[in-house]
Amino acid sequence: MAVDKNLPILIVDDYKTMLRIVRNLLKQVGFDNVEEAMDGSSALTKLRESRFGLIISDWNMEPMTGLQLLREVRADAKLAAIPFIMITAESKTENVIAAKEAGVSNYIVKPFNAETLKSKLQSVLGAF
Repeated sequence: MAVDKNLPILIVDDYKTMLRIVRNLLKQVGFDNVEEAMDGSSALTKLRESRFGLIISDWNMEPMTGLQLLREVRADAKLAAIPFIMITAESKTENVIAAKEAGVSNYIVKPFNAETLKSKLQSVLGAF
């Protein structure tokens, strides 16, 4: 089954420039239906109010980290099945393990380009 390019995607980052970069990269690979949240708490509110088919979140945020957001999403029966891609500047093994244990779908280390994003999206959503 083909991936719906109109899939609603929530990107979460406390850094506006990074939100813009991720939005532009998503656009380059064909995804335009993108909503933004500046932190984990507002992301949870949006997730509970609307339906999303994918979450792309930064790890390092205040006051709720991307890992805390991931744990909240996985603990919520209505949200638990949403694919979740974590973005981080940290490639430490313990971080990757913590994210995997919390149920992350995939992991992207900064900096990254449209090709990297596309391959991670394909691994989570399927070919497009």
